[in-house]
Amino acid sequence: MATQGRVRSAVARANSKLSVQWAAILLASSTLIASLLGIYRDRLLNSLYLDSYPVGIDAYTVAFTIPDFMFFILVSGALSVTFIPVFNQRLAAGNRKSAWVLSSSMVNFMALVTLVASVLIIIFADPLVRYIVGPGLDESGRALAISMMRIIAVNPFLFAVATVIASMQQAVGRFTFYALAPTIYNIGIIIGAKFFTNGIDIFGWHVFDGGIMGVALGVVLGSMMQLVVSSIGLLGLGFDYQMKITWRNKGFRQVLHLLPARSLDQGIDYFNGLVETNLASHMADGTIRAYQQASALSLMPVNLIGVAISNAAFPRMTERLSEGKDELFRSELRTVLRWIVWLALPIATITYFTRGFVVAFIKNGGNVLIAGLLGALVVAILFRTIYHIAARIFYAQQDTKTPLYISIFSIALNIFLAVTFTNSFGWGVYGLAWAQSIVAFVEVVILFVILRLRIPQLFTASFWHAILRMVAASALMALVTYATVQLFQLQSNDMSFLATFPKFGIIVAVSFVTYVWLSHILRLREATPVITKARSILFGRK
Repeated sequence: MATQGRVRSAVARANSKLSVQWAAILLASSTLIASLLGIYRDRLLNSLYLDSYPVGIDAYTVAFTIPDFMFFILVSGALSVTFIPVFNQRLAAGNRKSAWVLSSSMVNFMALVTLVASVLIIIFADPLVRYIVGPGLDESGRALAISMMRIIAVNPFLFAVATVIASMQQAVGRFTFYALAPTIYNIGIIIGAKFFTNGIDIFGWHVFDGGIMGVALGVVLGSMMQLVVSSIGLLGLGFDYQMKITWRNKGFRQVLHLLPARSLDQGIDYFNGLVETNLASHMADGTIRAYQQASALSLMPVNLIGVAISNAAFPRMTERLSEGKDELFRSELRTVLRWIVWLALPIATITYFTRGFVVAFIKNGGNVLIAGLLGALVVAILFRTIYHIAARIFYAQQDTKTPLYISIFSIALNIFLAVTFTNSFGWGVYGLAWAQSIVAFVEVVILFVILRLRIPQLFTASFWHAILRMVAASALMALVTYATVQLFQLQSNDMSFLATFPKFGIIVAVSFVTYVWLSHILRLREATPVITKARSILFGRK
């Protein structure tokens, strides 16, 4: 009993409500840890298969597309941005019973819908791979992709339940177990790559031969572990689960009313990925994996900054609007936007100049194609990071249709540019990357123009002056970054992580210190807390 009490006490402390600042720090830190584990996961898989079995690693990448598509279109961010505002309204009104009925209904509804989707993926995996996502694969690659897709098909169901549970915790400002989930998922895949690929024996019985299919089993293990960790976060929340869907609950009906537009938005966005995979499948073996790896690397800073900060700020944004504090909403939003841009600019710049180092972390000795694609995606890094907070402004106002219309236009433009660049211009896989960057810029511009019209006092003159100073600081920092990269160039014998990371660390440290110093000179207030914290750590004073 004493042990159980200590466990519950530890869970309660970990699951306590956090401020926006600490929530952002926690989410960014957990995203960083998950990203580092993701780097190790990709390095492991690339070293095993990218050179020796490119057909297999392409098939593994293709196998994810449809299950991921179903998860993104049915759940993912669609649920969090539609569920949280309605859930918070119930809590703010003191109607906890309605909030729990809403939550139970969403868990059961999402579980039912995604279970059907998972079964359909298992049944139709062959035509989905053969005609939609992997038509360019050879017969062996196609057969492998079909088998792995049927294993990974359970992901939408497991992710859906975990996402509803995590959204409940996020809505009330409890982020600890929500933040742990991606890390746990990566650990499951690493276990699959390290152990399941060698085969599985249970009590002397040989039940699995191993190979790259073991990685697919690791994916399912990671999904199950993620669901368990997310569920632990419910302890102490007071959630009263009921195994039924209460269709008459007004909050549930309101979420269902908001959900289709955001789900379609998510689905259209991911549909672009299906088109890209289809186009890449007709190129050389390993191209699908190379583009996926470059895209994943470009998303790391987006998730680390844009998604983490936006997720932390979103519940507060919905609270401000529900309380009618419009001026405070605008002021806090400007602050969040400034922080995101201030962080995204130097990270995008440093990523461009150190792309060779970054790729070397996920592939021993690096990879010229992945590095080139990452360089072309740098513009997308910057604007995708900004996009997340810009879109959430609309979601906080319970407007899911405007971002949907913008996404429809953006994805149509992206597909047009991707097909044109790859086929008509002959740019190959680089055409996919440049299409992404161009569309990311266009999408943010459109969002900002609409926001300026909808919230006239949001973008003040001082805000734009600050952004220009940030751009100037980043441009000057770029000169220092370039010079430092030339000084600590990658050598042909820099094959290991330990050989490349010290050089990369020095380049990043010198660049970031330069950026903070330039920001301080240019009177950007974002530099002040960083300098204060650095002085406190180094000299024990403020």
